[in-house]
Amino acid sequence: MALRDMAIGVFVHGDPIAAIRKVKSLGLDNCQMLVPGPEWRTPEQVARILEEMRSAGVTVTCVFCGFPGESYADIPTIRDTVGLVPEATRAERVEMALDHAAFAKAIGAPVLAAHIGFVPDDRADPAYSAVVDAVRHICDRCAQLGLKFALETGQERAPVLLAFLKDVDRPNLGVNFDPANMMLYGSGDPIEALDLVGPYVIGAHCKDGDYPTQPGTLGTEYPLGQGKVGFPRFIGKLKELGYRGPLTIEREIEGEQQTRDIVAAIAMLEQIRG
Repeated sequence: MALRDMAIGVFVHGDPIAAIRKVKSLGLDNCQMLVPGPEWRTPEQVARILEEMRSAGVTVTCVFCGFPGESYADIPTIRDTVGLVPEATRAERVEMALDHAAFAKAIGAPVLAAHIGFVPDDRADPAYSAVVDAVRHICDRCAQLGLKFALETGQERAPVLLAFLKDVDRPNLGVNFDPANMMLYGSGDPIEALDLVGPYVIGAHCKDGDYPTQPGTLGTEYPLGQGKVGFPRFIGKLKELGYRGPLTIEREIEGEQQTRDIVAAIAMLEQIRG
C-alpha cells in the first residue's frame, strides 16, 4: 500500500498483532516495529501478522533490531552492551540481524534498522574496522533480500557517522534519523547533523528531548514540542533535503500517558507537515 509523502506513523513493540491494532486505533496507516520474539517469526505467525496488517490497512515501514543484553541505563552501560561494537557479542548479533532481516522481508518491510553502538572516533581502532565489516555483511544480506539497512542516529557525532557510512560503502546503507537522540547522547545539534548526513536519511523518528546535564548520563526525553528539537525547523530541513519518507513518532514511556502524548504529536505533526 502506497503511503503519502511524510506519512505520520508510530514506533511499536511487543505483541505485533496488538501493536498493529494500536496503530489503526490511532488513525495511522504505518509504523516501525521492534523485531518481535522468535515465537512470532514462524511461518504461521508471520501469516497472522500479514493478515492483521492487511485487515488494518497498516504498513510496516521498518523492522528495528533488538539484541538480548542491551541496556540504555547510562552512557558507560550503552558503550558496553549496545549494538555491534561490543566484541564479545558481535558475531552472534550479526547472525541475529540477518534473521531479523528475513523477518522484515517476510512482512514486506523495506528497511531493517539498528543501533550499532558507539563507533570509535579513531578509524585506526581495530574495533572500527571490525564494525565496518559487520555492517557490510548485514548490508550485503539485506541487498540480497531487496532491503535497505539503516543506522539509528545518536551515539556518534555527525562527522564520525558520515565517515563510517562512507567507509562501509554500501548503496543500501542509510540513516534512520532521530533528532532527540543527538541531544540525549550529547552528540551535537540535529539540524546541523542533517547538513552532513541528510543524503543518507531513509527514515525519521519524531521524538523530542534535551541535552545531558551531567557527564556519563543521558539527556531527558520530552513529549513532542516540549523539548529543544524544534520540529518546524526539523521538518522544514527534511523537506529541503528532499526527504519524503515516513515521520515515525517514538515516545519511550508506556501506558495511557504514552497514548495521549502520541495523539498530541500526531496533531502537531499534521499541522507542521501540511
